[in-house]
Amino acid sequence: MASSPTPAFLRLAAHPLRWRLLSELAASDYRVRELVDLVGEPQNLVSYHLRLLRDGGLVSARRSTHDARDSYYHLDLARCADALAATANALHPALAPPLPGSPSAPLPVSPPARPPRVLFACTGNSARSPIAEALLRHRTGGRVEAVSAGSRPRSRLHPEAVAVLSERYGIDVGDRRPRHLDTVAGHRFDYVISLCDKVREVFPDFPGQPRRLHWSIPEPATGAGFVRTAQEIEARVHYLLPILTSSQEVPS
Repeated sequence: MASSPTPAFLRLAAHPLRWRLLSELAASDYRVRELVDLVGEPQNLVSYHLRLLRDGGLVSARRSTHDARDSYYHLDLARCADALAATANALHPALAPPLPGSPSAPLPVSPPARPPRVLFACTGNSARSPIAEALLRHRTGGRVEAVSAGSRPRSRLHPEAVAVLSERYGIDVGDRRPRHLDTVAGHRFDYVISLCDKVREVFPDFPGQPRRLHWSIPEPATGAGFVRTAQEIEARVHYLLPILTSSQEVPS
């Protein structure tokens, strides 16, 4: 019997440099020059392999809203999960159980020694970061301490953000008010996650050396845009959960 072709995901991920790039992008969005520093390879080589990952549909690029000359690269974890399952199934059907973190697999239930503390930030703290805070609180039922703030907070949450959380997830944040990053300065967090490219450039330092991640998500402008933004944040929170609920990943 003729052997089946090597799955595309395996051909892409098996290359050592591409695996390094996938591993780095699994945690955070990065610019090319940051990936160059992380993997220690020339920029032309990193760009070449990023292009192959983009052509393979695993990685996408989005123009920075802080500096349009820059782009942030993002790994599609949902597509990777599907590709990994298909790769296992191609070898033998018994090797393709639900992946940890996939929608059909249960989330880890063993709580860490203490609840992990996560700070989300965007410029206005009126849409993206409060949506992330609300969804993380909602999904974990108190097992994670989530906070959000902004570098230039608005006077109130955007009504569309309030509406999408209420209508799609049954979460009421009507009495929530944006807060400034200064109000959480000096607090200790395990993870500090920026959701817009502008706030990433002005992020203050926090004690305890929290892990800094970046989710490059444009500011929504319309009702449909708020739905898409909430969906993207929901997906990212989904894949963040197994890390946060693992006691091995939470600093002491």
